[in-house]
Amino acid sequence: MNSKITEIIQQFHTKHILPINKIALEKSIDNLYNILFPICINVEGNRCDDTLKEIYQTLLINFQNIETLENPSEKVDSFFEQLPLIQETLYEDAKAFYKNDPASYSIEEVILSYPGFYALAVHRLANVLYKMNIPIIPRLWAEYAHTKGGIDIHPGATIGKRFFLDHGTGVVIGETCIIGNDVKIYQNVTLGALHVTKDMQSKKRHPTVEDNVIIYSGATILGGETVIGHDSTIGGNVWLTKSVEPFSLIYYTSQLKHKTIKDYIEPINFVI
Repeated sequence: MNSKITEIIQQFHTKHILPINKIALEKSIDNLYNILFPICINVEGNRCDDTLKEIYQTLLINFQNIETLENPSEKVDSFFEQLPLIQETLYEDAKAFYKNDPASYSIEEVILSYPGFYALAVHRLANVLYKMNIPIIPRLWAEYAHTKGGIDIHPGATIGKRFFLDHGTGVVIGETCIIGNDVKIYQNVTLGALHVTKDMQSKKRHPTVEDNVIIYSGATILGGETVIGHDSTIGGNVWLTKSVEPFSLIYYTSQLKHKTIKDYIEPINFVI
């Protein structure tokens, strides 16, 4: 069996070997999250210094493996220099989660258990690498968070301070989205593109959401020219492809019919 496996491995072409160590980088983003919050000691009791050095080396090796990337060590240094500011920004986010969710009982609960906060934390870290034009790795981190919490935030999206992402599952935020400060978004919200073609890659394809906007669950807002004016509320299940003025209230209405069960002739105990 071992000889057969060796034979098969020898048939692999080295040109297909990827320069990025996906497993090590996914471990790094989790370690980084655990270092930022809330205690600077890992489960083995070691100080975070050792873990940070390990993360540094992982990033440096992967940066060096990207042929097109210049000055990899300077870029890793730049990323690490921004960590204290990211931590402060995320702590303000955590306070917004605690303030806006009556089901939360402490900031620590938010940090330790909220998938929306985890996705936001990974995004803020990935966004730094994205803005430094680091290829692949920011997207890898974003998709890792996506698989864990079902929240899809492209690392290119710009998200303001004190962002609140309620339960979060099903949320999609596109690459060129711009979100202001103190915005609240509920589950299953899509901030997407109206048209998708490859030649639009360098264009703004996703909406702008100004300060103090609330977007309730199931809303779909599309288009790079679509602007949700500040202090607006977008109700659940709204489909929006045009801009709205500040202080707007946009909501979807439907007609509900109420009958007694005796009047309903179709079976309601069906099985799919």
